[in-house]
Amino acid sequence: MSENTPKINTNAPAPPGFEGEGFFATNLNNLIGMARSLSLWPLPFATSCCGIEFMATMGPNYDLARFGGERMSFSPRQADVLMVCGTISKKLGPILKEVYTQMAEPKWVIAVGACASSGGIFDSYSVLQGIDRVIPVDVYVPGCPPRPEQILEGFMQVQALAESESLRRRDLPQYKELLESFNIN
Repeated sequence: MSENTPKINTNAPAPPGFEGEGFFATNLNNLIGMARSLSLWPLPFATSCCGIEFMATMGPNYDLARFGGERMSFSPRQADVLMVCGTISKKLGPILKEVYTQMAEPKWVIAVGACASSGGIFDSYSVLQGIDRVIPVDVYVPGCPPRPEQILEGFMQVQALAESESLRRRDLPQYKELLESFNIN
């Protein structure tokens, strides 16, 4: 057996705070950030071969559930992370945008694979050259198709974003400008 097997620490440390005999205190931002990062509900938007790799990520060998992505949500109203896996045609762009706008805040987007990130090998009139033309993207996972380990790494990057994000970031004028640049109200 290889010695290169990853070691996963399942004992997440408590957020920074003050502790004493019988108590632990921290600020609300840190506590909510830790809770968010360990309970993300992904919404898979799989259209091609990257979707198969995402399915492998959910299987027993890689098991996204170990990282807090236990429950797949197939309703945008109950999802936190939109995982766009595969080629998105220009006709599908408005539907993807609608799914994104139906998600509640806070929400994050992962572009899985070369097609979702940049159109991939399909430089044609019918393929959207990156989903960042219709919705904002938080994490790009490279590859054609990316390995399940890469998808797990992208998910862990979203966890880090969720943990470190301020509760009020979504109310900032910069965030509202970003959404307005995509014509999202």
